[in-house]
Amino acid sequence: MSSNFSQLNFSRRDLLKVGSFGLGSLMLTGLMPRMGHADMMAPRQPNFIPKAKRVIFLFINGGPSQFESFSYKPELKKRDGKDGPKKGKLLGPQLNFAQYGESGMWVSEAFPHIATQVDRICMLHGMQTGSNGHETAIPLLHTGDFQFVRPSLGSWIAYGLGTENQDLPGNFTIKPTRTFGGPSNFGSAFLPSTFQATRLGWEHQDIKKASIYNLQPTLGLTSEIDRETLRLTQSLNEQLRGQSDEVQGVMDSLALGERMQRAVPDVLDLSRETKETLEMYGVDQKPTDDFARQCLLARRLVESGVRFVEVMSSGWDHHSNLDKFKDKATTIDKPVAALLSDLDQRGLLDDTLVIWTGEFGRLPETQILSGKESLGRDHNSKGFTGFMAGGGVRSGLIYGQTDELGHQAIEGAIPLHDFHATILHLLGLDHTKLTYRYGGRDFRLTNVSGNVVKDIIV
Repeated sequence: MSSNFSQLNFSRRDLLKVGSFGLGSLMLTGLMPRMGHADMMAPRQPNFIPKAKRVIFLFINGGPSQFESFSYKPELKKRDGKDGPKKGKLLGPQLNFAQYGESGMWVSEAFPHIATQVDRICMLHGMQTGSNGHETAIPLLHTGDFQFVRPSLGSWIAYGLGTENQDLPGNFTIKPTRTFGGPSNFGSAFLPSTFQATRLGWEHQDIKKASIYNLQPTLGLTSEIDRETLRLTQSLNEQLRGQSDEVQGVMDSLALGERMQRAVPDVLDLSRETKETLEMYGVDQKPTDDFARQCLLARRLVESGVRFVEVMSSGWDHHSNLDKFKDKATTIDKPVAALLSDLDQRGLLDDTLVIWTGEFGRLPETQILSGKESLGRDHNSKGFTGFMAGGGVRSGLIYGQTDELGHQAIEGAIPLHDFHATILHLLGLDHTKLTYRYGGRDFRLTNVSGNVVKDIIV
């Protein structure tokens, strides 16, 4: 022990503060894992040869309208203004559509940049979920359940596969929402806390001002004292290692926290990117700058070995002001297209699964608010659109469809558990075997259902 450290007059309370606010907190909460073996984040073999090694999940929070984005409904356009089956009148698409690429995918004028990438995309028109409310649909999308706190999708993936870079976490989230599940959407629940996501920022926060708490020493401690604190803690843990296997898990978590302090700042440093790359994403351009930085960070993280990264765009709940949809789309269109192109140019798209979806879609009718019609659409969980790209899915494929007006899926339906099962399958994981025993029973992401959608896989 160094003389600098031995001269400090630390009380027991001070030492506890150092432990709670220092390196340990970098691993977020609950360091004592429930899985009693070392190297929890070491790379693990999947159940079979994977198509994808990593995931970037672009969560479009609020339920983006498929009728103004990727689901062209000429019959709905034809019947615009006529009585619908519910309270409102039928509302035709508010934007023009055209076909793009060899696949001939329909894309609205709101997404001209993504339109150039359609032959890399697998468009899914039969998405379904189990709820029409944000408060339940968002936890469902992220954890497979809403009645109880369950591990998040990213946590399950990190648990099943570990991480490719031992200096970085396996699970990362950028600007998640505080509401409708909040931290549970990226938490590990009863899985060891090592597998929950490291968080950068919160929803509505400027990404340039976002930081990871405790990435640097706190309480006025110098880096040297911080390191000595870790050595002392680890030496005490070493004496207890024989009493419980769980102690090794704590030691691994603390060691990862120290390594992250050195590795994470470099990965998050966008100044290392070329001017051409920054311009391609839309960094320092209005209105794309914030989401461009998030997408570029996601690419840097997966390129560095992080297994799962989620990026979120909020503000897509168009019960009204649907005429502002195109403006909203402009904030993400160029960054998403750049992400796909950049991954492909770097040879990463083939084994990186990119997912774009909201928690649900919208109805083909005008929204009724306070008894009056509004230029907007209500929620629709029975048939909506998302897409995947890379990671073993068939590029240029248009899969599934809703009825001629877009109320519900009539072909190629993908219920939520099928969606999750397919993601895990692409990563080489059998969703029926990726289980964790807790409270006397085996849990899994897909509960007791889920079928892999093999038709969309190469």
